[in-house]
Amino acid sequence: MYDNINMKLTIDEVKGVDLLNDIPGLLTKCSQTVFDNGSISIVGYHGTLKVKVSEQAVKIQDSSLCKWFLGDNFQGLTRGDVRRAVEKLSDELHLPMNLADITRIDIAQNFIMNYEKDIYFNHLGALQYFQRYQQNNGLYYSNGNKTLLFYEKVHEQTVKGQPIPAMYQGRQLLRYEQRYKKRLLQCFNRPEMKASTLYDPVFYTDIVNRWKSDYEKIKKINDIQINYSMVKTKKEQAYQAILFYVSQRGGELQVTNEIKEAYKRGELSKKQAYDLRQQVEEACRSKALTSSSDVIQELDKKVKEAARFYL
Repeated sequence: MYDNINMKLTIDEVKGVDLLNDIPGLLTKCSQTVFDNGSISIVGYHGTLKVKVSEQAVKIQDSSLCKWFLGDNFQGLTRGDVRRAVEKLSDELHLPMNLADITRIDIAQNFIMNYEKDIYFNHLGALQYFQRYQQNNGLYYSNGNKTLLFYEKVHEQTVKGQPIPAMYQGRQLLRYEQRYKKRLLQCFNRPEMKASTLYDPVFYTDIVNRWKSDYEKIKKINDIQINYSMVKTKKEQAYQAILFYVSQRGGELQVTNEIKEAYKRGELSKKQAYDLRQQVEEACRSKALTSSSDVIQELDKKVKEAARFYL
């Protein structure tokens, strides 16, 4: 499930090694930058991995360890795969990359789905403490330290001009990805985060479970049933009216966003906006008047199966 992994191996871990002299010769497409203070930085590539070398450190950044090791990132690195990838990288760069500090982790899985991505996006609602925002090919949840992202993988590869494996051509391939890019020690409550940590069994189990758990915490938007045979109380009748309004306005997300905008314009007080959002949410969660979406059931199953497989 691992994909992009950023590493930083400092000179403290390889004392006696002249990084600027030894490493650039192992790279291709190198470019050099000389700074005002006289220090030098060289950026090149080891296969598909972007490598930055200075006197003080070697960094692997902004590239997929999965793609480098397996040939593409339609697959995912297992715990065993990432261990072998780190060992291979160590051998080829002649450096103990298992001692490198980890500064970014992406963990992801691709799912062959029945429908286009937007259908799933429309049923993925809010996530507490995260900002939800949608772009052309992706649905993002971000809280500063961590990002959850859903996007269409085949489309992304097509835009980049990258090859698509035969088994995925013409398929709806939804990718669910989790990115840790800041404060990793705080996120995982660890004193250090080394490359060897990635294949530690306890850590690996934890990060896969986090990937699954964070998905499960996203509020799922039910399908609305406009059916008066199910209305038995005044409360259910009120909910039915709200659900009809919600369906006419374009869905729960659209209505809650309209309420937020009304609050920002000063048309509603903070409490009024909160109460209205709560009422819409309660109506949309009414088991008598709504039902779990088939598309969410499909995605739920895929996520659970992936977590179970990689563990």
